[in-house]
Formats: sequence, C-alpha cells, structure tokens
Amino acid sequence: MAISLFELFKVGIGPSSSHTVGPMTAARRFARGLRKAGQLENVHRVRIQLYGSLGATGKGHGTGPAVLLGLEGHRPDRIDPAVMPGRVEAIDRDGVFLVDGERRVAFDADSDLVYHRGQTLPFHPNGLMFTAFDNGGEVLRERTYYSVGGGFVVNEQAAGADRIVEDRTALPYPFTSAAQLLDHCRAGGLSIDAVMLANETVWRSPGAVHEGILHIWQVMQECVRNGISHEGTLPGGLKVRRRAATLYASLMDTERQDRISTALGAMSWVNLYALAVNEENAAGGRVVTAPTNGAAGIIPAVLHYYWHWCPNADEDGVVRFLLTAAAIGILFKENASISGAEVGCQGEVGSACAMAAAGLAAAAGATPEQVENAAEIGMEHHLGLTCDPIGGLVQIPCIERNAIGAVQAVNAAVMAMRGDGQHLVSLDKVIRTMRDTGRDMLDKYKETARGGLAVNVIEC
Repeated sequence: MAISLFELFKVGIGPSSSHTVGPMTAARRFARGLRKAGQLENVHRVRIQLYGSLGATGKGHGTGPAVLLGLEGHRPDRIDPAVMPGRVEAIDRDGVFLVDGERRVAFDADSDLVYHRGQTLPFHPNGLMFTAFDNGGEVLRERTYYSVGGGFVVNEQAAGADRIVEDRTALPYPFTSAAQLLDHCRAGGLSIDAVMLANETVWRSPGAVHEGILHIWQVMQECVRNGISHEGTLPGGLKVRRRAATLYASLMDTERQDRISTALGAMSWVNLYALAVNEENAAGGRVVTAPTNGAAGIIPAVLHYYWHWCPNADEDGVVRFLLTAAAIGILFKENASISGAEVGCQGEVGSACAMAAAGLAAAAGATPEQVENAAEIGMEHHLGLTCDPIGGLVQIPCIERNAIGAVQAVNAAVMAMRGDGQHLVSLDKVIRTMRDTGRDMLDKYKETARGGLAVNVIEC
C-alpha cells in the first residue's frame, strides 16, 4: 500500500478525526454516489446509523452534525467551522437538509439518525451505515463505511481486506517496516525525509510537496494562535475551562521573562502550544489531523519547539520534520492502528509522540538510526494507554494528555540524540507490541466512555 504524507496530515475540524472528519467524508461520498448513480432526484429520506464507538460517543464527538453536513456535500478541509453550528441548528429547526447541496429531504433526528450504543459492525469499531429511500419506502442505495482513524474511510469491501485505503502506486522506496526504511537509508546514503520525499514525488512535484507541507505548518500555526486567543469554557456540558490564553499571558508577563530562557520555561511553552491546539479541537475548530484529532496537539507543539528553540531552525527543517514524522506514522498505520476505538489512546497519543520525536530528531540533524530510536522511545512509554474520555468528549483527559505527550516527544528526541542509535528494542517490535496490546485491551477502554476515568469521575 502507498500512503502519502498528505493523507496522514489532513486539514479538518474538531473534535475527532474518527468521529467527525471520517464520518463527514463518508457521508459526502454516499451523497456523491447518489448523484453519480442518477438517483439523487428520487431520494425522499436518508437514514444514518452509527455503530460501535460512533454509537457510544458520537453525540459528544459531534458525529451527527458531521454526517449531516457531509451529506449536504461539505468537506472537512474546506468547511468553515464557524458556520457549522448555525447550519445544524437550521436543519434541526426546519426538519430539512439538502443532499449533495441540492435535493431537499425531510429530516427527523429521532428516526433518521440512530446511535447504536451497544452494537458494533464487523471489521472495525467505527461503523456507519447510510440508507437512501424513495417516496415509496424502497431502498435506492445502501452503503456501509468504516472510519478507521485519522480521517481515513474505507468501505465494507476494503475493510474486509486490510482496512487501509487502497493505493497501488509504485514507490521508489517502498517500506512496511522500520527495518526496511533504514535499509533504504543505508543503501542509498539517504535520510528518512529524503526517502519520504522521493516517494511523495510519485504524486506531486518536489515543489508542490514543499509548498503543501508549509501549508500544513501554516494551519498548525493558525490553530495555535486561535487557541491562545479564546477564553471561556469548552462546549459539551463538562464546563472545562480553556487555559491556553491565561497560560500565554503568564508566559508573556515581562516580570517572568527570565523563566522563558530556562529549560523549564521551554517546556511551559510546549505545554501551551499543545493545550492551544487541543482546546481548539475540542471546540470544533480547524486543526490538522496529526495523525488524529485527539492527538492533534503533539506534533504542532513539538514543531513550534523546534521553530522557536532550536538553533538554525528554518522552513527546510520544518519540511524534514514533517516528512520524517509521516514516515513513522505510515508504519503505525500499516502495522497497527492510529484509532483510539481500535487500540486505545496508545494508537493516537502514542503514535503522535513517536512521530513528533522522530521529526524533531531529524530536523535537528540526527542519523536515521537515532531517528528510529527516538520514535521507539516515544511509543514504548505509551504502551497500554487507554482511551477513556469523560462524557464522551475529547476534553478530559485528552487535552492535557497532548501536552504531556509533546514534552515526552522532546525528551525522547534528546535521549536518542545522546546515543548512537543502537538500542535493544526496535521500533518494529514496539509497534507490534502496541498492536497486540490493543487487541487484548477491553473494549470499555477504547473510546466508548464505559471504563476508566469516564466512569470514575462524576460529570458536573
């Protein structure tokens, strides 16, 4: 399989790549299928059924609004988050939505949007089923999709095969393991980012790759700026207070400038960057899926650390960072999972930490072996991490968990670069262990809000 950097790093909306970005994409795909089949003008009703984790925590994760807007033809990378609440309110008020932006169809939330809290479809915990009916109640089209993490969506046939987006593009440097990736580096005297760049150019010119990566960096920066400019509480009922703006003001206080030059001060900034991103995500703002929305703050936070704290940081370093992080993300995507509903938060925050650690090491001039070691350290110490969001919201423990993961990523890169890249536990073994741990983990700890903090903390 061939996976591009731009599939791992997607511009989308919060609060969850698997619960909002993926379902919106699936819904749009279903609506476009009705149009292509010439069935759009005959649609009288559309029924949406959400299963598994989508059924259990979809209300808190905004899955319902995402699928409705996706059915209207909106894309997660282009929709303005500011217009979403008003449009969803209008659909609920008027009882009508526009399939693919054209066909007026009646909508009743009680009967047309079904959350199956206790049922899971085969192949993956995040299942969606769309059924379109004509005026006589006959089925026009029915499709099942799986939102497999990070905004990736597959249909039932692909899910039965390997649950990875099918792309048979021949790559100059194919790899499915860290060992193969390092072999390419050694054989060609290449860095990991150089291997990734060569592979990316089968889809885009080198200039387009460079430009696209810098656009991702720009969106990450905008997300941080938005995060530190908003105060108040997050939506959803938990009344979680937004902290990024206050922390930013504290760090900018002239009486505390001396602290900023210390290592502890640097970590305070890393915390700020991560909190800012994930508060924006929790509020339904625009973020970069990296590799998921639940873990979207780690890579931007560590990339900001590189930009502001590492000597000689420049845009080429940003490109090296994200190319390298993508290579590591591909390994997790192909060999385990980046879905919290499938393997717990180790697949989200753990993968993001490994990706960020590898990216920082690469941008700072590490060898391929040191980069692989940084990723291994980042993942190893997230093994077994559960996904237990309180109230089914991507807020507690998710927001703080990103800050902790970002700091761990910086430390993992530092530790790896103090060594020579030789270590006992390989990244491939850690990824395999994460996959096996996820399989053994009870489902109540996999984004269902039925275990862990979700049941031991009273919502108030």
